[in-house]
Amino acid sequence: MPTFDVVSEVDHQEVKNAVDQAQREIANRFDFKNTNSTIEQNEMVITLATVSRDRLDALRTVLEEKLVKRGVSLRGVDYGDIQDATQNTVRQVVTIKVGISSDKAKEINKLIKEKAPKGTSSQTQGESIRVTA
Repeated sequence: MPTFDVVSEVDHQEVKNAVDQAQREIANRFDFKNTNSTIEQNEMVITLATVSRDRLDALRTVLEEKLVKRGVSLRGVDYGDIQDATQNTVRQVVTIKVGISSDKAKEINKLIKEKAPKGTSSQTQGESIRVTA
C-alpha cells in the first residue's frame, strides 16, 4: 500500500545562513550606517531592530531577499507587530513556522476525503499528515 507524508519543514541551516548574509549586508550598506540596525536569531525566531519604521521595512526586505536566495519559502514567515523599543527604536519579531497546525491538518484531511480517489485515506501524525492509498 503506497503512502506519503505531507509536512512543512524548513532547513534550519539555510535560515541561519540567510540571517548571517543579511547581517553582513546591513553592516556594509550606506543607508544602514549609524542606524544601529540589527538582526538577531534565536532558533526559528528572528528579531529585527532599527531606528525607524522605514528602515525596518528596508531591513525586512534585505532579510526576505536572503531567505528567498537560500530557498526558504516566505509562506512560512510570520511577522509580529511592530513595537516601540528603547532609545526611539522599533522592533519586530519574525517567526518561521514549522509543521502543520491542527486546524490546517483538519482542513487538509477534509479535502483529501472529499477530492481524493476512492480508497485514499489520511491521518494526522503530530505535525505531519500521512496519506495512504
